[in-house]
Amino acid sequence: MTLRSHSILLIILPILVASIEVSAALGGRKGDLVGSWRPIENLNDPIVQEIAKYAVEEHNKQAKTNLRFLSVVSGETQVVAGTNYRLVISAKDGAAVHKYQTVVWEKPWENFKKLTSFEEL
Repeated sequence: MTLRSHSILLIILPILVASIEVSAALGGRKGDLVGSWRPIENLNDPIVQEIAKYAVEEHNKQAKTNLRFLSVVSGETQVVAGTNYRLVISAKDGAAVHKYQTVVWEKPWENFKKLTSFEEL
């Protein structure tokens, strides 16, 4: 091989390797980027239920309300430095039932949870 052929290979090879690594990191799927929201398959998972109950309890403390958690209606997760849980929950306010969208950030290895939003829909 000539010097010119070696130079071209040295330019093309890192680009090829990088594109293969990116494809592998994305699992070969389009639209499934790191940090994207993904639907929660099992809304009855004990961890999801715990996160939802925590959201209501924390909201009650912060807003001085007395909501009662009923159920998780839908949810998504997002991998960040930990996991964000974006949940739509059903809760009772006195006799009235309302739906709320909440986001909880969790880092279980640090025993850390933080309510980042809680809004009535």
